[in-house]
Amino acid sequence: MNIEEVREYCLSLRNVTECLPFDDVSLVFKVENKMFLLLPLDALEPCLSLKCSTDYVEDLRERFKAVEPAWHFNKKYWNTIYLERDMGDGDIKYWICHSYREVIAKLPKKIRDLYNE
Repeated sequence: MNIEEVREYCLSLRNVTECLPFDDVSLVFKVENKMFLLLPLDALEPCLSLKCSTDYVEDLRERFKAVEPAWHFNKKYWNTIYLERDMGDGDIKYWICHSYREVIAKLPKKIRDLYNE
């Protein structure tokens, strides 16, 4: 995947918005105004940072060279995935969706239920 494909996929998810809250090169994707993915547009090696369940965070880092602890994020919950390493497009999309669902899971039940329809 390239960064444009990541952007298109993120925006295809329900109620996703994008913004540049930190600077001109850190594209953030949110659902219900909560961040689930950061896409640095100026990275030397294309990558994205996303939220991950603590059940999988370490396993992913061990299984894939593409996955490292996310810089400037809580490493207990956030990973960086390098797009041109050993993780395929299907897996990248899966973990983007996982991050999206992790954020939704923390929302109030009334809002969560809207996404379970």
